[in-house]
Amino acid sequence: MPSPAFGDIVIIGGGCYGSFYTGQLELARSRGRLRYRRLIVVDRNPSCQVFRDSPEPGRQRVCAEWGTFLDGYLAGPPPESSLIVPSPLMPHLLYHWLQRRAQTQWPTRTITTEPAAPVGTPYETEAPDGTRYLSYADWLCPTHCIEPATCPVTRTPRTWDMAEAATRLVGRHPGKMVGPVLFECRHVAYGVGAIAIDQVLAGAAAVLDAGAGGGATDLVVATVSGCHGAFNLLHLGAVS
Repeated sequence: MPSPAFGDIVIIGGGCYGSFYTGQLELARSRGRLRYRRLIVVDRNPSCQVFRDSPEPGRQRVCAEWGTFLDGYLAGPPPESSLIVPSPLMPHLLYHWLQRRAQTQWPTRTITTEPAAPVGTPYETEAPDGTRYLSYADWLCPTHCIEPATCPVTRTPRTWDMAEAATRLVGRHPGKMVGPVLFECRHVAYGVGAIAIDQVLAGAAAVLDAGAGGGATDLVVATVSGCHGAFNLLHLGAVS
């Protein structure tokens, strides 16, 4: 079976996590487990760990704020079959990117972040910026867990999925919420998870569709893996 081929793989952050992801993806490529056009590592710190390393062929270093980079890169458009590798410690970057795009699309429209409704997972907390962080794990997960079918902590089948939880959330509030717009981080190779950029661009199109009628709309936006997630509620006010 041929190894999967990708366009760009964008790694968010060049610190400890980004350095690990960079090394694992380059190792996977060297062993024929995947192919890619270019590996792009983005960090605002010119002295981050990846930038201090000797550059490898096919690796590009970009010193920029994450949001600024995403605004320019995703407008590209990026090459087909490209991926974004998120950092577990980053803010809800793709939601904020969607929000900025909506504000550009409708400059006179009220666009706000509203509190996301509780989902009912074992762990939930709301950050000051309105993002609700959730997890099905009320235990300490192994570092770089790939979320296999059998949970490595409980040693029982993993019967939960955060994307399904987002869909159920919308279903519990008919007429009040639409969506969800999902950015799903799934295992690619050697302990590295990534989000398909095709799904990111489809999410942007879904926001445009949701707001096209001009009425007030509340849209659930979630970046999820199998076990964990970041949820926001994007409010598009009525066009006056």
